[in-house]
Amino acid sequence: MIKSTSVVPLMDYSIYSGDLSDCFTGSKTLINTINQYSYCIAEKDLDFKKALLESDILLPDGIGIVSAVRLFTHKTIKKVAGADIHQFLLTNLNKKGGTCFYLGSSQNTLNKITARISKDFPNIKLSTFSPPYKDEFSQNDIKKMLEEVNAFKPDVLFVGMTAPKQEKWSNMYKNELDARVICSIGAVFDFYAGTIARPSKFCVKIGLEWFVRLLKEPRRMWKRYLYYGPIFIKCLFEKKIKMYF
Repeated sequence: MIKSTSVVPLMDYSIYSGDLSDCFTGSKTLINTINQYSYCIAEKDLDFKKALLESDILLPDGIGIVSAVRLFTHKTIKKVAGADIHQFLLTNLNKKGGTCFYLGSSQNTLNKITARISKDFPNIKLSTFSPPYKDEFSQNDIKKMLEEVNAFKPDVLFVGMTAPKQEKWSNMYKNELDARVICSIGAVFDFYAGTIARPSKFCVKIGLEWFVRLLKEPRRMWKRYLYYGPIFIKCLFEKKIKMYF
């Protein structure tokens, strides 16, 4: 069980605010992240919202969520992106000679991840599987994915199939997956493989990672930030006003 003092409430959600080293209890742990975009999508996609609500650890991936926590609770928490939990888990696996599995993305991306892991974290044993790229998996697809993961029995399973598909899939099959930690990290597969460059540490530190990503991929990112950003802000203030009436 995660300590109650390590989470803060944000509307319907419990956001993890503790130290990453304290968030693993030895039992199977499902980790997801939430940002302003996923919050808005989850308000319309109830299966996605269910997956986020049922996370064992829900990390604040975005300045919008960090600001919202401050607005509602007057508490200051740190942003923890998918790349941060990915790096943390790999570092710990390398120390103990653990295992991890990457499920998702293209075979080319997975090959680049494998090559980089062998250099950055030589004590980690890993395996990968690239599922078919489609909106919905067939039963045979799902069976194959489960078989691949469970044959390896990883300490950590990284799932990268884009939101909200990866969160819903991980939540649905959590009990059938033979992995101690299941972590949905989406774009981190491409960041780590180098197929997409993550903004600099300075931009991340000052809260402008979103802006750099928007400049680099305007056609893909404009709706996430310029459309859903104002919707998220409107939702926050509506809920804040209701607290007083």
